[in-house]
Amino acid sequence: MKAAVITIGDEILIGQIIDTNSSYISKALDKIGIATYEMLSISDDKTHILETFRKVQNNFDVVVITGGLGPTKDDITKKTFCDYFDDVLVQDESVLAHVKEIIEGFYKRPITQLNIEQALVPSKAKVLFNKMGTAPGMLMEHGNTVFVSLPGVPYEMKYLVDNELIPYLVEKFERPYIVHKTLMTYGRGESLIAEQIEDWETNLPSFIKLAYLPSPGKVRLRLTARGENEAILSESILKEVEKLEPLIGDIIVGYDEEETIEVIVGRALAKKELTLSAVESCTGGKIAELITSVSGASVYFQGGIVAYSNQVKIDLLKVNSETIKKFSVVSAEVAKEMALNCKTIFNTDFAIATTGNAGPTKGNSEAEIGTVFIAIATPGEVFVEEFNFGQPREKVIDRAVNKAFEMLYKEISKN
Repeated sequence: MKAAVITIGDEILIGQIIDTNSSYISKALDKIGIATYEMLSISDDKTHILETFRKVQNNFDVVVITGGLGPTKDDITKKTFCDYFDDVLVQDESVLAHVKEIIEGFYKRPITQLNIEQALVPSKAKVLFNKMGTAPGMLMEHGNTVFVSLPGVPYEMKYLVDNELIPYLVEKFERPYIVHKTLMTYGRGESLIAEQIEDWETNLPSFIKLAYLPSPGKVRLRLTARGENEAILSESILKEVEKLEPLIGDIIVGYDEEETIEVIVGRALAKKELTLSAVESCTGGKIAELITSVSGASVYFQGGIVAYSNQVKIDLLKVNSETIKKFSVVSAEVAKEMALNCKTIFNTDFAIATTGNAGPTKGNSEAEIGTVFIAIATPGEVFVEEFNFGQPREKVIDRAVNKAFEMLYKEISKN
């Protein structure tokens, strides 16, 4: 089965907001065996919307549209639906009662005509009741395609996808199974990985596909199997993963696409009852930000310092000024002192330190732009590695953060 996801709104096209709805919808469809083949973002323009509907008609089994269901004049999706399906808007009493409850009960103000018009839906549509807001979803079948219109507000869209749309599609269609398995790897580029696993990849069963998903410092390997028997698909993927582990097991850190390296590191620290602190210069607190984004991080993360200037490194972190003078602030020696002193200040088992020249100018050091030193202080030692992550600045910072987590994870695994 094939799906298309369409977002309507000029605010997306001009970059005013980021489209996260399409990602959520496609993941939800994928879990029930419906593959998304196209994602489109289109203007709040009636002619353009109608042209897009004609384009996707009968070429997809399911078309999910978000946006354009608000109460204002620029929200034209409902009226355009009526034009395309040769229908008229009628008032849905259950939706109207819900709208009144929200406006008069929750917001404590009189309901307006615009609010009342939120209860208008095409007469042929199946109404998807929206408990999270005033705009209902709408579902209409036309030819060989199911058209679904959902609000653009993310939390309203998610509610309708999970509680209305997915149950409807599961009941209506017989669908193939799609099974995914994602391996998270750190510390090796995709081309090197591809060379190492070439023979394994060549001999994959025809119903299993491999995708490389690279990003700074890490590569996800996603295995996807499609077929009629879910148990066979899952077992086949598991067997292929077992064959893969002897080839690249040294760089595999996890097996769940939803799990990030900070989650994996946090779990490892918590399991071994170890603690962590961080001191950052060139990464500007991003390591600490990612660590504390994980629920329960307070179990293992004691705190962090952003020691950006030389004086802060000297006064607050107690880095020896002579070390900075002799070796420069971007050096292995300074990184080591930063890590050790951070570990002492916070009394932790591990400490991460970063110092570097992210660019685009050299700043307080003559080190080459892109140079970063990362130090890890462990319960028994401190070590540092030098890297040059090139440019631009954002790439240097992202790669430094990922490399720091990779180095830390390897040390925790040894401990």
